[in-house]
Amino acid sequence: MIKHQRIHSGERPFRCGMCNRAFSSHSDLTRHQRTHSGVRPNSCHMCNKAFSERSSLIRHQRIHSGERPNSCNVCKQAFRDRSNLIRHQRIHSGERPYLCDVCNKAFTQQNSLVKHQRIHNGERPYSCDVCNKAFSERSSLIKHQRIHSGERPYLCGVCNKAFSDQSDLVRHQRIHSGERPFSCYVCSKAFTRQSTLTIHQRIHTGERPYSCEKCRRAFSNQSDLLRHQRIHTGERPYCCDICDKTFTRQSHLITHQHIHSG
Repeated sequence: MIKHQRIHSGERPFRCGMCNRAFSSHSDLTRHQRTHSGVRPNSCHMCNKAFSERSSLIRHQRIHSGERPNSCNVCKQAFRDRSNLIRHQRIHSGERPYLCDVCNKAFTQQNSLVKHQRIHNGERPYSCDVCNKAFSERSSLIKHQRIHSGERPYLCGVCNKAFSDQSDLVRHQRIHSGERPFSCYVCSKAFTRQSTLTIHQRIHTGERPYSCEKCRRAFSNQSDLLRHQRIHTGERPYCCDICDKTFTRQSHLITHQHIHSG
């Protein structure tokens, strides 16, 4: 009863001797003090991983047991943790409780909001130890580091081609499966990539977002702009290895090489 009344009174009589943080119950103080002492008295009998709180141990043990006691009442998907269930239920409810104070964009998870806010504040807390390039997300850093390591952990089960990024593997696998999940709402033409669909749709909309700064000619995709700019720069990056003749386009080089091959 006394402990409950402290909720209303705001009384916090138990104070940490290390950081002066105050608590309403002695048990809360004891758990907090483990932050300073490093004591982890709750140990998993399967893998010996230790935890400072019994509730954390119970959640961890569900990894071994496969228990998922928290079930969604809409789609019946089950979760180990109640917090994961609450986040999942926002898919059904549409609730987005985490709001960006700069642009008012809303998110279902706090960590998604934190990552988004880095767009506004420019924060890039994850830095490559090889080239010092910095990233706003840890996952982007991990993908980047594979440039240096040469690691390609994602392997195609059909042709054994390896990729550094899972999304690249997924796109590649569509070559084998024939899947074209991105469909034009105007003409129903389907594509393997969203970016290819976006470029295609400009045929219908007439949008030309890439403009030449020299002559203001506009293009629907960046690659066409780059080829056009070679008219102004004189750049001819494709060179014949037989006669050294150069070209602005690879397709022109391939056509030219037929002269030599007969």
